[in-house]
Amino acid sequence: MKIIIAGAGEVGTHLAKLFSNEEQDIIVIDPDASKLTLLDNYNLMTYHGSATAFSCLKDVRVGSADIFVAVTPFEARNLLACQLAKSLGAKKTVARIDNSEYLTKKNTAYFNSIGIDYLIYPDYLAASEMMTSMRLPWVRNCFEMFDSQLIVLGVRVRENAPIINHQLKNLSTVTQALHVSAIKRNRETIIPHGEDSILAGDIVYIATTLDRIEEVRQACGKKNLATEKVLIMGGSAMAEQFVRLLGDSRHVKIIEASLARCEQLSAALPHCNVVYGDARDTDLLEEEGISDYDVFVALTSNTEANILGCLMAKEHGVGKTIAEVENLQYINEAEALNIGTLINKQLLASSRIVQIMLDCDVENSRCLALSDAEVAELIIKEKARVTRAEVKDLRLPSGMTIAGMVRGGVGQLVKGNTRLQPGDHVVVFCLAGTIHKIEKVFS
Repeated sequence: MKIIIAGAGEVGTHLAKLFSNEEQDIIVIDPDASKLTLLDNYNLMTYHGSATAFSCLKDVRVGSADIFVAVTPFEARNLLACQLAKSLGAKKTVARIDNSEYLTKKNTAYFNSIGIDYLIYPDYLAASEMMTSMRLPWVRNCFEMFDSQLIVLGVRVRENAPIINHQLKNLSTVTQALHVSAIKRNRETIIPHGEDSILAGDIVYIATTLDRIEEVRQACGKKNLATEKVLIMGGSAMAEQFVRLLGDSRHVKIIEASLARCEQLSAALPHCNVVYGDARDTDLLEEEGISDYDVFVALTSNTEANILGCLMAKEHGVGKTIAEVENLQYINEAEALNIGTLINKQLLASSRIVQIMLDCDVENSRCLALSDAEVAELIIKEKARVTRAEVKDLRLPSGMTIAGMVRGGVGQLVKGNTRLQPGDHVVVFCLAGTIHKIEKVFS
């Protein structure tokens, strides 16, 4: 597959590094040569130039591209670059945008008509992820798949969890409501086997169905948490999108350090209480009654401040905390701390683009990128290798497991004696750098 990425910023660089290990033909375009130099040690090509120039697009032979991804910091350039690429023959185009209005069905139809196949707004993706997390506040991550027929939960388990210290092959004696798909332990992600056990302090990624979430909560030893009062640190675009999705269903307060931004937020979000001040100030947080809030959300542009803010909120008794962590290298460290849900726009945007590359149905399926693992939703095709034997006899590649499936519109967990059929929708976990093997196994 030939992939052309316009923009060597955070998202573009992450995508390029992700795909460079997967035997793909990758070209990264950027007008800043210093950014391209950072990719010299990866298995890809770079081009110094502008993706809105015909000469550049012709030089990289954009007409032979399977997918053209424009993720520069400039929305207008991304849209124009995709238009040009499509007119020159690129099969699929993806543009990063900064305007949620474009995502309405009417407007996406217009963009499709001018050659832009997919629109990605990272702040909206992040806000949606936080909304999902609010519905199940006792989990760190919650991924709803196939119209919620399957649910993947990331949960940190403590000493009181009934599922700890049991080998996975014997876990059915405790509960049959879940399938342990991955374990994060000591900053490393493990795709487990039957002989592995869950230990106290692990972050466990669990597949289950919507009707059994309460059983999973009890098996993980978790308590329900209130989410009625929300305090947000930082009035970023992501914060604004999040508050819009919350609507008037909760009491929300934003603390923002820029007076001009406070005025903008007050006008845009009349149902939200906006306070001018620095939320890193402990005295200010106490004045604003942080101890009375159920949820603390740190969305400033400073990762370290967000992490410290959540730790401070935990010390004041806040049950649920969410932090934006934009530095990928900090994610493993942040997960080791008592922070809660972590939000990273790079991973969310990359997940959506990987989904498109896997030729999934954008309305019903997606690929999720964790810090060092991926989760893909796939539809089993006719004569696929995985239909030839029961799951226990498939000899899946190392670092890959099938977590669950939807058959006939009903979600169910996958067991050793399950036999997959063409048309089944499946959820697959795999370690980072191995997702390209999925296409070979399931096609």
